[in-house]
Amino acid sequence: MTEKEKCNLGLLYDANYDPELLSDRETAKELLYDYNRLRPSQQTERTELLKKLLGRTGESFIIEPPFACDYGYNIEIGENFYANVNLVILDGAKVKIGDNAFIAPNVGIYTAGHPLDASLRNQGLEYAYPVTIGHNVWIGAGAIILPGVTVGDNVVIGAGSVVTKDIPDNSLAVGNPCRVVRKIGKV
Repeated sequence: MTEKEKCNLGLLYDANYDPELLSDRETAKELLYDYNRLRPSQQTERTELLKKLLGRTGESFIIEPPFACDYGYNIEIGENFYANVNLVILDGAKVKIGDNAFIAPNVGIYTAGHPLDASLRNQGLEYAYPVTIGHNVWIGAGAIILPGVTVGDNVVIGAGSVVTKDIPDNSLAVGNPCRVVRKIGKV
């Protein structure tokens, strides 16, 4: 079984020394290097590079540079997606984001995690669990979404929150660890 196959199954895999994964990350970093250095007026070129990098996009989306990710091909974004500056997505596993999502500056979405056992970590092993973010979601500045989390539809995640568990639809959730503080009704 390849390291990529292990990763896709949620098993520990070699993320640091596997030639295939290293090559995939280098390809993504080359595209990101170009993307993050384009002039603001080069919106068409920015869109084209993101469509090459990401696994799926809608027709209408903006990711403000700088943007960083591991592979890109594991990221799927919906229509009317907007991410402000300094978005980091560590996409060892799938990251699916629905339509009308708004992401504030300095947000991190992480599918990757590392074993607690130091000897396993020192071998370069890690795991990756998918992250799913629903439709009509607003993620506040500096929020962190951890591996394996699902954020439902019509959710607001407060600034600085650390999302360690699933957040149900129609919720306002804040804090570290992030927790639901109230339901959100229809606008």
